[in-house]
Amino acid sequence: MTEQLTVMFMPESAYGPTNQCIGLGKVLVDRGHRVIFASERSWEGKLEPFGFVEALVDLAEPDPAAGQEAAGQFWIDFINDTAPEFRKPTIDQLATFVQPTYQALIDGARYVEPQLKRIIADFKPDVIVEDNVVTFPALLTSGAPFIRIVSCNPLEVRGPDIAPVFSGYAADDKAAWEPFLARFDETHREMWETFNQWVVDQGAPPLPPREFIHTSEVANLYVFPAELDYTAARPLGDTWHRMDSSVRETDSRWDMPDAFTNRPDDAALIYLSLGSLGGADIGLLQRLIDLLGTTRHKVIVSMGPRAAEIRLADNMVGAEFLPQTSVIPQVDLVITHGGNNTVTEAMHFGKPMIVLPLFWDQYDNAQRVHEMGYGRRLSTYAFADEELFDAVDTLVGDTRVRERAAAAGDSIRARDGLRVGAAVIERVGAEYRSLRR
Repeated sequence: MTEQLTVMFMPESAYGPTNQCIGLGKVLVDRGHRVIFASERSWEGKLEPFGFVEALVDLAEPDPAAGQEAAGQFWIDFINDTAPEFRKPTIDQLATFVQPTYQALIDGARYVEPQLKRIIADFKPDVIVEDNVVTFPALLTSGAPFIRIVSCNPLEVRGPDIAPVFSGYAADDKAAWEPFLARFDETHREMWETFNQWVVDQGAPPLPPREFIHTSEVANLYVFPAELDYTAARPLGDTWHRMDSSVRETDSRWDMPDAFTNRPDDAALIYLSLGSLGGADIGLLQRLIDLLGTTRHKVIVSMGPRAAEIRLADNMVGAEFLPQTSVIPQVDLVITHGGNNTVTEAMHFGKPMIVLPLFWDQYDNAQRVHEMGYGRRLSTYAFADEELFDAVDTLVGDTRVRERAAAAGDSIRARDGLRVGAAVIERVGAEYRSLRR
């Protein structure tokens, strides 16, 4: 083992980036390193049990009246207010969803800047790791090496021969790309210019055009399997390292009910999850439950923050939260919103997918899974009942699809992306520690 390092993670507060950083951090802790999480305050008490140091931050003025119940209600209200946006074409969401989301993240970055400087001064990390979609200047000006992680779809790393991020456009639909990029510039340019000036004023380098985060000059990681990757069309430089998957090893065991283990031969086992946010869209989730309840299959449902309002059918079991990485290996099919964590975990365990995207990069993941033959993309709010039934029957009944997915899973697990990423972080930190001597 190398000499003990101090590694600081700064993940976005969403479950996806934080969970994959937890996976990486646990590997580093097990190797004897000290791991600091500069996470948003709602993660208090959830990181320390893994052996991490919690150096929590506020991304906005704290509300003394806010608690866990209020935080959960915030996301329920967010989905209720925002769900109509997800019914729009992706090009129309640029002004009404993507731009306001970026602005909220930028506001958080500006607010947290002095807190991050204090944390870095206190802990003196050997390497700083950011998994976010906006830059935090304090992470670049600390003197320690900075590693960027892309745990969203890697179309986020732009290039001329790949579809625009957030579009969900097909790889062979190039005519649509330029109008989408033009609309992105129209809706985001003023915000980018203001943010870029603030970043420079903090002593960090200027942002690249259209980008809200810097690429590291030392090392960059991205989480996406080779089987779905875009590198043939958009090669990446030597600083980029692919983690084919980043499946945390911290989830608890999940035991399948006897009725599910001893099911009829023609009954598949399906996992249904719309993610921590999508699960709050109770209308969509309940429709999927009601339809799947008419099938012969057995269904495991991640019920989300409004679990008490969900009615499961007789062929189902579920809970508000499930240990997803313990559930997926046991099923035949995953029905998902297309978050990068769930997509890469389904690929890691060799499971075909039905993808119903809601927002952000989920459209890109859905399209890539569909066009590469590892599942089926459906129109989230406009699919016909028969489309869902046909997709289920095809994906659980087509031996070739299942065998191809299983073979991909074997290869992805063998490449062990979690330890690939941990090794990159460890190498960069060790080199910096050596130079400081």
